[in-house]
Amino acid sequence: MTSTASSPDTREGQAAEEQQPSWPRRLRRFGYAARPPADITARLVPPYTEPGPRLWLTLGVAKPAADRLVRWSAWAGPLLVALVAGVTRFWNLGNPKAVIFDETYYAKDAWALIHRGFEVNWPEKINDDVLRQGSDIAIPHDAAYVVHPPVGKYVIGLGEWLFGFDPFGWRFMTAVLGTLSVLMLCRIGRRLFRSTFLGCLAGALLAVDGLHFVMSRTALLDQVLMFFVLAAFGCFLIDRDHARARLAAALPVDEDGIIRADAHVTETLRLGWRPWRWAAGLCLGLAFGTKWNGLYVMVFLCLMTVLWDVGARRVAGADRPYRAVLRRDVLPAFVSTVPVALVTYVVSWLGWILSPADGSGGYYRDWAATSGRGGGWTWLPDWVRSLWHYEHAVYEFHVGLSSPHTYQSNPWSWIVDGRPVSYFYESPLPGKDGCPAGTTEKCAREVLALGTPLLWWLAALALLYVLWRWFFRRDWRAGAIVCGVLAGYLPWFFYQERTIFYFYAVVFVPFLCLAVAMLIGALLGPAGSSERRRVAGAAVSGVLVLLVLWNFIYFWPIYTGTAIPIDSWRSRMWLDTWV
Repeated sequence: MTSTASSPDTREGQAAEEQQPSWPRRLRRFGYAARPPADITARLVPPYTEPGPRLWLTLGVAKPAADRLVRWSAWAGPLLVALVAGVTRFWNLGNPKAVIFDETYYAKDAWALIHRGFEVNWPEKINDDVLRQGSDIAIPHDAAYVVHPPVGKYVIGLGEWLFGFDPFGWRFMTAVLGTLSVLMLCRIGRRLFRSTFLGCLAGALLAVDGLHFVMSRTALLDQVLMFFVLAAFGCFLIDRDHARARLAAALPVDEDGIIRADAHVTETLRLGWRPWRWAAGLCLGLAFGTKWNGLYVMVFLCLMTVLWDVGARRVAGADRPYRAVLRRDVLPAFVSTVPVALVTYVVSWLGWILSPADGSGGYYRDWAATSGRGGGWTWLPDWVRSLWHYEHAVYEFHVGLSSPHTYQSNPWSWIVDGRPVSYFYESPLPGKDGCPAGTTEKCAREVLALGTPLLWWLAALALLYVLWRWFFRRDWRAGAIVCGVLAGYLPWFFYQERTIFYFYAVVFVPFLCLAVAMLIGALLGPAGSSERRRVAGAAVSGVLVLLVLWNFIYFWPIYTGTAIPIDSWRSRMWLDTWV
């Protein structure tokens, strides 16, 4: 009777398999496994993995207290990781007491913006006066031609407004955003993987990445851009959960109390007000208003969220999910992101717009009333025409920038730390500027924008795993990570003749950390793995994480400008291209 009862099931399973499209059957040889039938609600909004109190009980914590610690872990873990990141980033933040690398532009532009409303021309050799006089220095009046929008400089200027025109003041806000981005990544990773542990692991990896660390302690725009990109990704991720929960709530329930897929409901339901998409649009506008490559990120992330809607409606039972999304979701998605981002961008120029148009205001502010008089667009406000002309001039500058630079690099080398950027270097003599008195040779003080090498090399392998996971296992989480990396990385391959730098890669560093966390999650083993499998996976994962931590500590002196003997500095130059 057993064999007779099982035969129809087997034949039905084989028939269902034969009815599948050919591509799933072909991908099976590479590890693809069709998703087994599951509760619709669990597929639309998977539950979080609940940590157990076993660890705390082993440490001798009473059961009630252990249960409370488990409940608090969703926030306590990320906050603890962010606290460690904040302490390291704010420690001795004003050191080096110097204007390092491109701080010579952005620190002074930020100070002018918060006082004049537009950037000004500073004398060439004024950095020493800035360090000596600080907030008392006189601000020039002549407008300067700058090639980046103002949002990032306003952010830097906020720190200067709070703490003064000195290295601590102009680095304060990048340190704040660097710390908050670690907290955000912990929470984003938790929501993405449904695991507090993996989320905190991703945040911890970001906390000990050298490039992110150095950029958190330097007044450059790319760290601000990274923050708003990550925030936009997080907003889209929250919107995804909320929209899928709303979709699940609208599905019918059968007489057994089980939620069933329904093509009619799924294809006709409007998901209504989606405030997190508007928040994402705001963040994308702030990213675009910091540096123009935020535009590429907007394209990638907006496409990603629309594809998420397709996946949600397909799971909920839509026969034609693409058509349903086209009719119900695409227009609201566009309105809540792109126009919001563009309006945010224009508003960010308000200081320039409100500056005088008589030649004493921002650069090109008087263009429409002088060189741009006449033409077919005179019905537009002068500030619109002048701003458009300014933007066109900036575009021509960016696409034509090819001036050679000592530290420029090709994007092919970024993923393996091929050519880092030295922001600051000095050679103090023994007994001076922190150089030990007993040193036989001079010392080296450097701030090197270098990603923690073992983390980046591990991330290169993790990306291969994530690509495999996305393509062959159809794992949307892997696809989201790939999208984040491509949004910040791929566009630079179209400008390989342009002068570009490795530190631009900080924009996609959080997604590399998510990729490594996903790889480590796979090493730990899926739910239901044997104890031996779990122990082996934990041992390998623990060794990898400890090696990354050690690597960060080892390179600490050349991340912070700490004076070390020249031989110690040489021992840290693992590749010739780092010098």
